[in-house]
Amino acid sequence: MSPTAARILAAQPAGHSGPYHGHVTFLGAGPGDPGLLTLRAVEALARADVLVADPRAYDVVRTHLRPGTDTPLQNAALGAPTAAASDAADLVMRAARGGKRVVRAVAGDPGMDADATADMLALAAEGITFEVVPGIAHAVGVAAYAGVPLRDPDGADVRFVDAATADERCWTEVGTSDATVVVSAVLDSVAGTAARLISSGRKPDTPVSVTIAGTTTRQRTWSATLGTVERTLKSAKVLPSAEGDRPVIAVVGERGAPESRDQLAWFESKPLFGWKVLVPRTKEQAASLSEQLRSYGAVPSEVPTIAVEPPRTPQQMDRAVKGLVTGRYEWIAFTSVNAVRAIREKFEEYGLDARAFAGIKVAAVGEQTAQALIEFGVRPDLVPSGEQSAAGLLEDWPPYDPVFDPIDRVFLPRADIATETLVAGLVEMGWEVDDVTAYRTVRASPPPAETREAIKGGGFDAVLFTSSSTVRNLVGIAGKPHNVTVIACIGPATAKTAQEHGLRVDVLSPEPSVHALAEALAQYGEERRAAAVASGEVLKRPSEKRPQRRRARTS
Repeated sequence: MSPTAARILAAQPAGHSGPYHGHVTFLGAGPGDPGLLTLRAVEALARADVLVADPRAYDVVRTHLRPGTDTPLQNAALGAPTAAASDAADLVMRAARGGKRVVRAVAGDPGMDADATADMLALAAEGITFEVVPGIAHAVGVAAYAGVPLRDPDGADVRFVDAATADERCWTEVGTSDATVVVSAVLDSVAGTAARLISSGRKPDTPVSVTIAGTTTRQRTWSATLGTVERTLKSAKVLPSAEGDRPVIAVVGERGAPESRDQLAWFESKPLFGWKVLVPRTKEQAASLSEQLRSYGAVPSEVPTIAVEPPRTPQQMDRAVKGLVTGRYEWIAFTSVNAVRAIREKFEEYGLDARAFAGIKVAAVGEQTAQALIEFGVRPDLVPSGEQSAAGLLEDWPPYDPVFDPIDRVFLPRADIATETLVAGLVEMGWEVDDVTAYRTVRASPPPAETREAIKGGGFDAVLFTSSSTVRNLVGIAGKPHNVTVIACIGPATAKTAQEHGLRVDVLSPEPSVHALAEALAQYGEERRAAAVASGEVLKRPSEKRPQRRRARTS
């Protein structure tokens, strides 16, 4: 019997008998990218009563837990007093005995984890049911993200080696073969591993790729040969390192040749790979934009610059909402997600729902506002077909016609600082407008000191400004971004405000859309990458050039 099994069985309460009603899911969290979790894993996490997760797995899986899920191992790390809480195996067994649904999450794949196997045997010995949800193993996932195929159409044997536990026989076998060898090691042991392979029979000119922080936006890969890998890592200032115990995946063999990786390195060649991008919006507004930035390889950091509060005098809003119900309006026009939220909250206050919009035409400025309405249960009748703005909405808005429009009035709930463009345009087309303050926008509290220092000190590679107010508020609560930071603005008015605050605008969105703005920044990053490749320079992120004063962009 394994030591783990013996220890757990010894912990069984005296006189215990009968069936167990708990269930354990051994879940592979993959090599680091949260997007690599399987659908089955997400389902298991959503049903879990208890999560016992390795530190490297916890950050990957925690967002999929339902509220109230117990995480005793993480609580222990924060100082919980129970001595047994430090032992994951004991925690799993105790929770299962208590009838809980337990998820035991490990980094990579449970089938490659010897401790997980021992825990499964212990559960089987006690008759506790369990299942295994496979995850992507580090050796396979990291190689794929590094652009290093382990096999090609010509075929090849693949051997997986753990440098820490491999014995002499293992090194001899891989040294005398021509198989592709995927070595799990730590950074400090890479040079010794290369020397071991050479002494076992591999040629010094055998290609090798070394990847750290694989599948995350901190990933870095170096291509070399077994004979030059130590020198390559020292030249790149990767070695010596205070973090020499960082896990690495090294792929040895022709499949890791630099010429192949140059063509297949899809992940590290993303246009904004590794860029820290500041998104100064409210958290709700930033969600879809941040997701788009991640698809370009960026690391978005959401910093709220405004807070939304109810109007100081709610009577006008109360009268307008009552007017919706009594048939006062032909149209209601929403200019923002916050306006939708304000009406929705007021509806809930009165016990109303989306059915109160029956018989009223609904307009939305932009796709995000339209989506917020759909989530509320209302499908807008009018969304701009062209420019996603008030001007774009006016282009499609029908003029008032007393024959076809029994009511000539429009309800416009909006912010206290909104512009008059929409109101003036509607009045010009013959409509009466009830322009109502639905919410107030106020400057948010300053971000943490660490974030403020990163903004002023050049710790961010880019900042996206989506309105003039985000420029004014960010500078007001956190200071001006450093001159190495790429400044991207959603339109001319926002760019003008940025310039008035002493900022140089590098990227201007071709249309007033947050998604077009992110795409424009990605194009800028792609141009920088192409220029570096053409000149033979090492590509650096903007924040890596902090000691130098950056020249203004001329194109």
